[in-house]
Amino acid sequence: MRITPNRRAVLAGAGAFGVLAGRSAAAKTYGPGVTDSEIKLGTTSPYSGPASAYGVYGHAQLAYFQMINEQGGINGRKINLISLDNGYNPPKALEQTRKLVEEDNVLAIAGFLGTAPNTSVQKYLNGKKVPNLFLTSGADRFNDPKNFPWVVPLYPTYVGQGEIYGKFILTKHPDAKIGVLYINDDLGKDFLLGLKKGLGEHARTMIVREVSNELTDPSVDSQIIDLKGAGADSLVQFTTSKFAAQGIRKAYDLDWRPRVHILASVASAIGATLIPAGLERSKGVITARWEKHPTDPTTIGDADVVEYRAFAQKYMPNLNIEDNTAVPGYINSVMISRVLRACGDEPTRANILKEATNLKDAVAPMLLPGITLSNSPDDYLAFHAMQLAQFDGAKFVPLGDVIRLDATRKA
Repeated sequence: MRITPNRRAVLAGAGAFGVLAGRSAAAKTYGPGVTDSEIKLGTTSPYSGPASAYGVYGHAQLAYFQMINEQGGINGRKINLISLDNGYNPPKALEQTRKLVEEDNVLAIAGFLGTAPNTSVQKYLNGKKVPNLFLTSGADRFNDPKNFPWVVPLYPTYVGQGEIYGKFILTKHPDAKIGVLYINDDLGKDFLLGLKKGLGEHARTMIVREVSNELTDPSVDSQIIDLKGAGADSLVQFTTSKFAAQGIRKAYDLDWRPRVHILASVASAIGATLIPAGLERSKGVITARWEKHPTDPTTIGDADVVEYRAFAQKYMPNLNIEDNTAVPGYINSVMISRVLRACGDEPTRANILKEATNLKDAVAPMLLPGITLSNSPDDYLAFHAMQLAQFDGAKFVPLGDVIRLDATRKA
């Protein structure tokens, strides 16, 4: 075909445009689920089932990204977060996560809450090289960058927390007779392992009885009766909110007033555990914390708490502000947003992983003073400190200074 001079000019112009377009495209590198105007993320949450009280975590994620979108999105892109119900059921969590990855084509999983559900998707997401970003579980199995580099936890380790509890009891009550209730999964077993590490050689004599419960159990009344009957004068509960509340009530009804009563951090929310158990019954319980409580009078005037309460009032109007379960969902979303911003015009899975595993003293809202987040490609553990606190009937009161977890891990 003969090419006329005018046609040559048109083709030359088109060629030049193609080069410029190519250069423009080269400046942006997108992963799955990303366009010039949108980033598609996925997650699951227990909106139904035996752990539905934790569904508020998922609602907090949705609410936060709604706020972000109303503010213009991230790097000019709106966040489309698809959040599906997992019923706190591991097979369902895997099924829903497969849908998000293979049908909805999400860029990444906005890390969800729960040890068992996250365990069910660990191998799948790692095999697909899809980031599970800042999941909320302290199980040690998730801090394994060598074998599972695409699974990035944020929550403090359960073993580390358990060890702090053990050392506290050993120091303050060396003659305590401890009864332990733990949920029969990685969460409960990791906490129990840490407790024994903290007690050291004394664990064999100080722990007089260990009993477990299943997530599907209707109650733990019989376990509490068993622990009291075994002669325990101290009670440690490494289980979820529902069962922790039952344990507090049952011990009180049995006229058992443990000299030391410890709750796992995951079951220490005032709204989700202590109010259902009864504030008077809950007086004296001890837990570990790293987050501010939105109604604590000592921090209620802090700028980040004021901002959180305003966020909750506008975007989660049905939230019981006493329910601290929304706070880790909020922090999770803040940190994911920071990672996405840092990715700029390269929102790819590989770049997300890079930015998420190179945190350097990151300051997140709603964390206690002095607690920052740092990790590395070789060690994903981001929290390095926490504080013991005791409930006085209205609020948690600090027991001493912030405790460094690094020293605990090396001990």
